[in-house]
Amino acid sequence: MALRLNGVTKRFRTPSGGTYTAVEDIDLDVAAGTFVSIVGPSGSGKSTILNMTAGLTEPSAGTVEVFGEPLRGLNRRATYMFQQDALLPWKTVLENAMLGLIFRGVDRREARERALYWLEKVGLKPFADRYPYQLSGGMRKRVAVAQSWIVDPDILHMDEPFSALDVQTRQMMENELLELWASSRKTVLFVTHDLEEAIALSDEVVVLSAGPGSRIVGRFKVDIPRPRNLIDIRAEPAFGELYRSIWAILREEVLKSYERHKSLARA
Repeated sequence: MALRLNGVTKRFRTPSGGTYTAVEDIDLDVAAGTFVSIVGPSGSGKSTILNMTAGLTEPSAGTVEVFGEPLRGLNRRATYMFQQDALLPWKTVLENAMLGLIFRGVDRREARERALYWLEKVGLKPFADRYPYQLSGGMRKRVAVAQSWIVDPDILHMDEPFSALDVQTRQMMENELLELWASSRKTVLFVTHDLEEAIALSDEVVVLSAGPGSRIVGRFKVDIPRPRNLIDIRAEPAFGELYRSIWAILREEVLKSYERHKSLARA
């Protein structure tokens, strides 16, 4: 397994000195080379799970394994693509694409060649000398994708990477992401609020319950054949059937979360 969570619980200290349990007793296996999405209501601990498998935070209980080895510290076999890109505004597109390699001690000439190769793959080689402020939102995301792939990770963590994009640009980016994934078969752990996006991209969709103390309440295999055309996939009968099956569970958790937030607001 690329990732394995065994009985993982994560608690945080609250400002008042108490504790808040984000997720509780999570068991999750992610096979190497698969694309797995996590969905759930707001506050259900989706990003918390991602952060634990990336080594950005440690579980309060349970263990995280990476390719059979206990994870201690940062997950060096993974990269992380956040909601907001991490482009440095004072560096060009090319320089931003090179950063991960430079940090790993790669010679600048080799880093430049590899960065140009990846910028070509994401359609940005003609913009190599531009700065982030000169790019559209979709172009900035392409740079972020190049940054994630260029270091050749075994695992990619992606936390709602396309949520800020308009619908058309998002679908184009999703298609490009699947093309890259199909050619490399990296392991992807993907967090999204968008159930349609999760189904369209994934081999499996994992559903979390409402928090606090979120648990896994559903796991669904996505048997829609690949390659997939994401522009048309939502019209396929199999897509609609799977969406209804997952939404039947997710809807209940979203309503629970909504009611809990209303109760807290009245308190």
